[in-house]
Amino acid sequence: MQVVPPALERLINDFTRLPGIGRKTATRLALYILRRPASEAQNLVEDLATLHSSIQLCKRCYAFSESDPCLICGDTRRNEKLVCVVEEPGDLLSIEKTGAFRGVYHILHGVLSPMDGIGPKELKIRELFERIPVQKIEEVLIATSSTVPGEATASFLMDQLNRFSVKVSRLACGIPMGMDIKYADVHTLARAIESRQQIKE
Repeated sequence: MQVVPPALERLINDFTRLPGIGRKTATRLALYILRRPASEAQNLVEDLATLHSSIQLCKRCYAFSESDPCLICGDTRRNEKLVCVVEEPGDLLSIEKTGAFRGVYHILHGVLSPMDGIGPKELKIRELFERIPVQKIEEVLIATSSTVPGEATASFLMDQLNRFSVKVSRLACGIPMGMDIKYADVHTLARAIESRQQIKE
């Protein structure tokens, strides 16, 4: 005997296809939508239906945007000679929230992963190299994650960028603010030591 109506079951199954959404969360979301006015559900349907037609990739940094160039690339107050390389669009959003970076971005849309068939040609790496002479880029800040694929990607980029006359920097990793040193794992502590900075008097 099927307790859940077929239409509701289909919506639950759709939600479970989203990353990080299990059956319980999918059911809660579906029931929430069902309890809301039909007009709200219709707005959600329309937003989803127009998403792919409204969003495109910025041809300069490859961020998701409704305009080309995107708002960041088109902002004349940004330093276009400083480029921060990130793995995914979500990384850009995280860095922007800090308000500490005033350059522009380049999104790779992934990391090198030979086991999964992802090499340099599958990422936006060639496009990064093409930007350097055109924009007269002076510094490339590599902000990939400190995972094994992220480190491999950073290492590859640093090696390839040697042929350009640009400063190459790496996002510092180490002990989080407010964390007691004795609770840091050995890898985090080692990275903090490697990324140490000289204190200027």
